[in-house]
Amino acid sequence: MTFDPDRPIRTLLLPGWLNSDAAHWQSHWEAVHGCTRVEQADWLWPRRGDWMARLDEVVQAGSAQVVLAAHSLGCQLVAAWAAHSPHTARVRGALLVAPPDTERDDMPPNLFNWRPIVRQRLAFASLVVTSSDDPYCAPLRATQMAADWGSPCVDIGACGHINGESGLGDWPAGWALLRRLS
Repeated sequence: MTFDPDRPIRTLLLPGWLNSDAAHWQSHWEAVHGCTRVEQADWLWPRRGDWMARLDEVVQAGSAQVVLAAHSLGCQLVAAWAAHSPHTARVRGALLVAPPDTERDDMPPNLFNWRPIVRQRLAFASLVVTSSDDPYCAPLRATQMAADWGSPCVDIGACGHINGESGLGDWPAGWALLRRLS
């Protein structure tokens, strides 16, 4: 698919497990930039297949091209969805922030059905953003996922899980990275 610069682009926000709270950069982007949050039926016990089906519905809605801004489990959603969906050509790019290592022994049982991690190369431009002290993924594991997905990887230093607790506010540096993908 050739992208038409005059065709509209929708930015879809893909929160992780338990959704993104009001302090999260995704919530700021929704309020400030008019991005669309992809709502899931169950944020507590996320089922990979259900989340993939919902993302497929939202990507197909309307005629706009999409850019994905994923956080945490949302990154695993993008990888799983892209490996199975026939609609990946609608995606201009994906910002994948703080992918969790769902294969770790200490992951809660709510996330067991997100194993194994889908490691197929993505069919669209992407960028993985990591933190050197993410409690849910060791830097080496995040770098390995990024390489498998065909994504460059940017480590932004000690920012925890790059969420509301990280104190990033509307995270202008992240918005600039996203804009490079669109």
